[in-house]
This record gives sequence, C-alpha cells and structure tokens, in this order.
Amino acid sequence: MVTNFPSGFTWGAATASYQIEGGWRDDGKGESIWDRFSHTPGKVLGGDNGDVACDHYHRWRDDIEIMKDLGLKAYRFSVAWPRVRPNGTGKMNRAGLDFYSRLVDGLLAAGIQPYVTLYHWDLPQALQDRGGWPARDTAMAFAEYAEAVARTLGDRVKDWITLNEPWVSAFVGHYMGEHAPGHRDPNEAVHASHHLLLSHGLATPLIRRDSPGCRVGITLNLSPQWPASPSEADNQAAQQADGSLNRWFLDSICGRNYPEDMVDLYRHQGVVWDFIQPGDLDIIAAPLDFLGVNYYTRGIARSTEVPEAKNERRMVFPNPNPTAMGWEVYPEGLYEILTRLHKDYGFAALYITESGAAYPDHMGADGKVRDPLRISYLREHFISAARAVADGVPLRGYFVWSLLDNFEWAYGYARRFGIVYVDFATQVRTPKESALWYRRVIGDNAVTD
Repeated sequence: MVTNFPSGFTWGAATASYQIEGGWRDDGKGESIWDRFSHTPGKVLGGDNGDVACDHYHRWRDDIEIMKDLGLKAYRFSVAWPRVRPNGTGKMNRAGLDFYSRLVDGLLAAGIQPYVTLYHWDLPQALQDRGGWPARDTAMAFAEYAEAVARTLGDRVKDWITLNEPWVSAFVGHYMGEHAPGHRDPNEAVHASHHLLLSHGLATPLIRRDSPGCRVGITLNLSPQWPASPSEADNQAAQQADGSLNRWFLDSICGRNYPEDMVDLYRHQGVVWDFIQPGDLDIIAAPLDFLGVNYYTRGIARSTEVPEAKNERRMVFPNPNPTAMGWEVYPEGLYEILTRLHKDYGFAALYITESGAAYPDHMGADGKVRDPLRISYLREHFISAARAVADGVPLRGYFVWSLLDNFEWAYGYARRFGIVYVDFATQVRTPKESALWYRRVIGDNAVTD
C-alpha cells in the first residue's frame, strides 16, 4: 500500500536552541532560565545540563550536511534569545546574530528552507530576575527582540514561528514546577500564559514589516482529551483538560477571547484577574498565516474530584507499549486534532511542527542504530496525517522531532528522540535506520508499507 502526499508537501525536522547548541557562554551569550535551572541540583535527571548538548554551535556545518544527505526540504530551529540579546533588552550581541545568519545562509545554500522559532523556552535570566513571563514587560521585551531578529534575518527567512508551546512555558514552568523557572503558582501560570500570547500578538506585525512576503504562525502543543469513562465527572475532567491545553490558546488566537468555563475555573482557583488590559485580546488575535501543531499523544482524563470507588468503571485505557517517555502511541489522535482544527477554527494552513518518539536506542556492534519502533511510530502518524489531508485539512508540512538526540529538558540525556544518534562523549553523529527510512519517504513523497 502506498500513501501519497500532495506535491510540494514540506518534509522537515526540528530542534531547539538550548537542546542542541551548547556554547552556553560563547561569544557573549547571556544566561538563560534553562542555564540557571539545569545548574540547580535536583532539577534535571542525572544532574545533566545543556552546556555542551550536541555542540551544534560549533558543528552546525556538519549538521547541515546530514540534513542535506537525508533530503530534508526544511529545518525548524529556534533562536536563543540570550544569545542575541544577553540582557533580554538593550544592546544586541552581534556575534550571536551572526551565528544565526551563517546558519540561515548555510541552509539556503543546501536547498533547505529555514523555519525560525523565536522562543523555545530559553528566556534570558535577566528578564526572569525582573519578573519573567508573569510580568507584562516581558511581552514588550519579546516584541523588541523579535523585531531585531526579523530585521537581521528577514531578507532570507520567510517562515516564522513566534512561540513554541506556550502552555508548557506557562504551566509546566510556573504551575507544575518541572521546567524552568521551576515555580508552582497557578496565579503566575495564568498570568504567564496571557503575556506569552500577548508577546506573540505584539511581535507578529513587526515580523511581517521586517520580513516582506513572509509567513507567520505560532506552535501549540495540542491533543484530544478523552474521558476515561462515560461518567459526568470524567467528562468534566476531559472538558477542563481540553480547556487548559487546547481551547485557552486556540480560542484566544482566533479572536474568541478566553473560554468562559476556564476563566471561571481559574478564578475559583484563586487567580487574580488583573492582567488583561483593554485591547490585549485584539492584539493576541493578530492574523496568522499558519498554525504549527506539536502532537505526541492523547490525554485520558480521570476525575480527581470523585473517589475511584464511586466513579464509573474505566472504559478508555491507553494502548500498550508506550514510548520511553511513558506516552501512549496513539496516531489516531493526530487525525482527530487536525480535523477538529479545520472544522472548528478554519486555519488557512497547518504544519505538524513536532511529532516523534523517544526510545532507548543503542549503537550496534556493526555501527548501526536500529529503531523499528520509531519507524512504526512515524509511519502510522504520517498515514494519519495523509488521511486528514484527504479529508480536506490544509496540512502543508511535517517536521519530525527531532533531528538529533539532544538535551531532553528535565530528563537530561536519558531520553533519545532523534532520528540521528549522538554519542555525547565524542559528538559523533550516526543516522538511525529511521533517518534512512525517512529519507525514502521524502524522496517518494509517500509512505510505502
């Protein structure tokens, strides 16, 4: 069976600055919240940090050659805000900007389209010290930073993503405490979510001005939320999970304001509603050229308000054989979320900006890295994406997460998402079998079972 994709479909891979670059003090780079967080004992598994990571800051030319050999049409990477503006505001660091300028030139010379993400979680620590994302001034600082980067790269970069997964920045960083800055305050989390979205809205017209003819979007981590049983309590839990993860961000960027049920819930949780100023919601709803979708799995919601013994019997269970992250492999969810976005929100274009799986990969004695589970994961998700396209969803491209094994945030180097194996002791890169399989998919513009 052959599953074809439309002509001109964009096949790519994605990375993030803190996860791969290293060079954490090189050429005037400032400290980020992830530098501070990962250097704090007990925050990252194994005491790992991103000081060196994949050393991409020094090995980017080699990495472009790998991309070219794999036939990638596009590469999504992020700019490290503290590398180009060390204090978050004020003077730009020319050496940092020059790095990204060289990277863009190298990609274009290799026939690879750059997709630039302006924020992938590495806020300058100097801004965190002044309040971070819960403070409105950080949104203003982001707009200034985005403007400066667009002014420098906008003559060559035509695809821009303002933010990556603002839900993670706001809630995993400020409510769950598992990511930088490691806070556990629901009030901070909701305030941060608003200022992240405000920063996106402020930056969008500036990017358009300084990068004529460009396309601007935002990337959200989205997934369907299933109730674990037909009970009213579980349906309510699924509705709240959907409101927090999906609707809070989708409704606001589409000009529908924040969902009323979530506003009521957050008020009930003690969130002080003093952070929205007149005009904010109009700014957040700046017109988009595309939406980036990061999809990994679905959510299955079980009420915590009703004791297990009094709730209805669970009817929905995760499929067996999860990834190394403990996440269910559920490719049907990608189809579900794509068709929902098309039906309920009508975005002009969609991209899968991240999708992939971590597995405990090992280098074989023959120098090969066999990862059949990752190939299966990608194949089934590609087929779900193609099914959505066949049903009219304007999906324009797919970026596999990730190009390289890298620093996986709070898991350090204990989780490998890459299609290219990285020996972190030697920095030797070895394409896994999934990378070679992906090269065939790109060449054929099709999945062949």
